[in-house]
Amino acid sequence: MADSERVTWKTALGLAALVVGVGSAQQWWSARQAGSLGAELVALAKPGDIRMLSSETCAPCQLARQWLVAQKVPFSECIVERDSACRAEHQARGQAGTPMLIVRGQAQLGFSPEAVKLALQRSAAPLR
Repeated sequence: MADSERVTWKTALGLAALVVGVGSAQQWWSARQAGSLGAELVALAKPGDIRMLSSETCAPCQLARQWLVAQKVPFSECIVERDSACRAEHQARGQAGTPMLIVRGQAQLGFSPEAVKLALQRSAAPLR
């Protein structure tokens, strides 16, 4: 093997190691942030504060459900295809799509843990 081939091989291995290291660090940081945000939601949310209107075929609904369950955030859920009252509420709110989260009476289309946290904080703030 020529010297230039060794340098190229070593460079490629070094870059691969760097990519793996950065990817691992990013996964660790994301998991840490999710856990922290989950703990904040658990502290803010009481049973009945968060309700998710979802659909049987909605992949984002499944991800939202999995995240909320994994973080132990209290929430309830209804599925528009199975529950006529749920479907009626979804239609009455005039939103197209699911998941729709009702956070202390305020509708949010889509799932964002940060948006849920802000809604919980806003509704808990004392009125002046």
